[in-house]
Amino acid sequence: MNKSYFFLIANVLFLVIGQILWKLSLNKNPLVINSEGIIRLIKDPLIWGGLFLFGIATLLWFVVLSNLNLSVAYPLQSISYVIGILAAVIIFKENVIIAQWIGLVLILIGVYLVSRTA
Repeated sequence: MNKSYFFLIANVLFLVIGQILWKLSLNKNPLVINSEGIIRLIKDPLIWGGLFLFGIATLLWFVVLSNLNLSVAYPLQSISYVIGILAAVIIFKENVIIAQWIGLVLILIGVYLVSRTA
C-alpha cells in the first residue's frame, strides 16, 4: 500500500480530533458574538489544540496531494464524516437517526468504490 494512505488516515484523524476539541470547548462555553465571547474563545486551550491539529492535518494533506490524485484523495477524506458521527455518539452521547446511519453506509460504499479504482 502506498504510504500516502497512512498520511491520509492521519490527516483524517487529526481533523476529527480537532473538531472534537472544538466541540468540547464550545459545549463548556458556547460562543457569544461579543468582545467577551471572542476573548474567551481566543484564550481557550481546547480551541488552540484544535487549531494546532488542523495545522498538522494541513501539512499531512500536502504530502497526500503530492502523491495521490485529488480525484482519489479528496473522496477518501470523507471517512472523516463517519468517524465524526461515531465520535458524536460515543463522546457526546448524540442521537443519530436511521437516515444518518444509512448516509454513513453510503459514504463507506463510496469510499470503497473510490479506493478500488485508485
